[in-house]
Amino acid sequence: MRSREFGRTGRTVSEIGFGAWAIGSAWGKVDDGEAIAALHAALDSGVTFIDTADVYGDGHSERLIARALKERGGERPYVATKAGRRLPEQTVGGYSAENLGTFIDRSLKNLQVDTLDLVQLHCPPTDLYYHPEVFERLDRLVESGKIRHYGVSVERVEEALKAIEYPGVVSVQIIFNAFRQRPAEHFFPRALEKNVAIIARVPLASGLLSGKFKRDTTFEATDHRLFNRNGEAFDVGETFSGVPYEVGLDAVERIRPLVSGDTTMAKFALRWILMFDAVTVAIPGARNPAQAQSNAEAATLPALPKEVMDEIVRIYDADIRPHVHQKW
Repeated sequence: MRSREFGRTGRTVSEIGFGAWAIGSAWGKVDDGEAIAALHAALDSGVTFIDTADVYGDGHSERLIARALKERGGERPYVATKAGRRLPEQTVGGYSAENLGTFIDRSLKNLQVDTLDLVQLHCPPTDLYYHPEVFERLDRLVESGKIRHYGVSVERVEEALKAIEYPGVVSVQIIFNAFRQRPAEHFFPRALEKNVAIIARVPLASGLLSGKFKRDTTFEATDHRLFNRNGEAFDVGETFSGVPYEVGLDAVERIRPLVSGDTTMAKFALRWILMFDAVTVAIPGARNPAQAQSNAEAATLPALPKEVMDEIVRIYDADIRPHVHQKW
């Protein structure tokens, strides 16, 4: 497993991480035993970065991570969590010092640590990025020793560009995959200039880029790929990267011939992300050990040829761009 520098933090992390949303909630039924086994498999495969949030299963994801790390002992991976989505309503006023402190204390307890490695504001309202006092509150939390670093998880490129104007923001988590290419055009160059870490989330477009779905694939009632198809619960861009399901399926079939040898579509899609130097870590989810190990293996694939990278752009421009490019 190769590693990359995590921005200005002085840490390095594996270029494939573990996204822990799926072991918490909103992806259908998950067995805790399988979830713990998936975490162990990822760490055994060289993964050193885990991403979670306080709302994933109302803290269940954080607690599972704490349990797995306690079982392992030894050197801990870099664990990033998020705060802010516990608010009943997303307003700038909700990100008060008192509320942020309460959220942080809860995550400290769930993860069973004295200091959180990284806390990310969890897709707050756009207007928040124009309120420096919120970031000053995070600075105070760093000074208190409760968090080492902070960053943001954003929906839109414009939010990312504004966030990195604040010197304390060490990382930006953003949706980036073959179906969401805009960040590479507008944001990645600025992040490289400022040495800001980039966490690529939804790297498989909610599984679309695994190549395993069909038109008649069904999803459980508790799976956001069913209940958030049109943005009923949260930003629609978080589900299939905002690409209409059938459109995505057709685009996947155009990509499939580019996948060579015995490489899976999922590994290919992850390797595509790693072709971008600005990306620090991609965080695919895994609900069982086999998925976790397969995700990690993507880092061992050779670089994709230029003609393949160019063809992915052509497919995006023709099939996907009209549906997503200017929305996020």
